[in-house]
Order: sequence, then structure tokens, then C-alpha cells
Amino acid sequence: MASNMVREILAFILTTSGWVLVSSTLPTDYWKVSSIDGTVITTATFWSNLWKTCVTDSTGISNCKDFPSMLALDGYIQVCRGLMISSVCLGFFGSISALIGMKCTKIGGLDQTKARIVCFAGLNFIITGLCSLSACSLYAHRITSEFFDPFFVEQKYELGAALFIGWAGSALCILGGLIFCLSLSDSMNRSSYHSDRRAFVNSGASLMSVQAVPQSQSSHVRRPPTDRRTSKHFDKNAYV
Repeated sequence: MASNMVREILAFILTTSGWVLVSSTLPTDYWKVSSIDGTVITTATFWSNLWKTCVTDSTGISNCKDFPSMLALDGYIQVCRGLMISSVCLGFFGSISALIGMKCTKIGGLDQTKARIVCFAGLNFIITGLCSLSACSLYAHRITSEFFDPFFVEQKYELGAALFIGWAGSALCILGGLIFCLSLSDSMNRSSYHSDRRAFVNSGASLMSVQAVPQSQSSHVRRPPTDRRTSKHFDKNAYV
């Protein structure tokens, strides 16, 4: 019981930390940063995220511009937006479910019900990590494909800090969700063991009671009385 509780607390810390990291990537500016590979003089640095694109000059002054139209955006940016927002929402509901289903809390009902709630939270966090991992990987794939394309003549970019934060948060969410699911299997095995043991004890007690009933009944059975006159008459005629 104590080891299972410690495992759930560890999983909750991992998943909550991962969800916070994933959520922090949405407002982070540096999803991609302009590359200085092959350039001698750099006068400006270009960088962008899922919501805007910016430029910083040599004096440190930044000018940002929001994307004008969502429908005019590239398809991969729209997909990344949807995956990241879904990941944040699923992580929120997973955190609430984990708080309700953990054994160290006083809400959630019976142990089996709490175990199912914890498993549901673990699945939520696994999906959270997969959504964030897919979004960051898709964005990184677009950057690397343009960087290594020799026919791409526009500004090339490198991976930003937000992608690495998103990958780290995704890994923590998936790891914590797996630990939550393993805690469910342990609790179910434990409950089945106790139920089998209880059934075995009950069957043994019923068997002992069945064996004890004939003995107790035989002690109360009265033997038919013997006819003393017949025995005396037989003794008297035996010497005739």
C-alpha cells in the first residue's frame, strides 16, 4: 500500500511538471531562430513562434508582427496550434483526475474506483505527451527540412528553445502516465489476491462446519434402552 502511494505521488510530480513545461511553450517566443550559418555580418535576428514573427536588430530593439490571418497560415502551424491546445486541456483534466484518484487523498470513493480514476488520468497524460511530442516534432521537421534543402533560398532557421522544452515536458507526461497505469494493475492484482484468499478461507470454514455437524448430531442421539427383564430372564434360564 505504501509503495503504491509513493509511486502515485512520484507519477503526479512527473506529470504535473511535464504539463507545466508543455503549457509554457505556447507563449514562448523562440520556436525557431534565424540561422547565422554561412553569414559573416549579422545585422538582425529573426525568430517566431505559433502566433507571431519578430525581428531584433543589432541595438536590441524587437519588432513583432502577429500572423494576419489564421486561414492564410501554413498547414503545419495550424496543426501545431491544435495539438498544443489539446495537450494543455487534456493535461488540466488529467491533473484533476489524478488528485481525485490518488490514495493519499480523501475523495474518490472506494479503492477500486480511485484506481480506475487514476488510470483515466494516466491515459490523459499519455495523450497529452503524445500531442505535444507530435506538435514539436512536426515543427522541428519543417525547420530541418528547409535548412538542409539546397534549393531553399529564403531565410533559414534553427530549432528554438521552446521545442526542447516541449520535448522534455512530453517525456515527463508520458512517463508519469505510464506509472499511473502500472499502479492500477498492481491494485487490481492485489484486490484479486485478497478476494481469492477470502473465498478460500470461507470455503475452508464452510467445509469444517459441514464436517462438524454429524459429530455434534451423533452426540445427541439417544440409544434405544435395553430390556433388563429380558436379560435377567435369559440369565436365569441359562443354568437350567
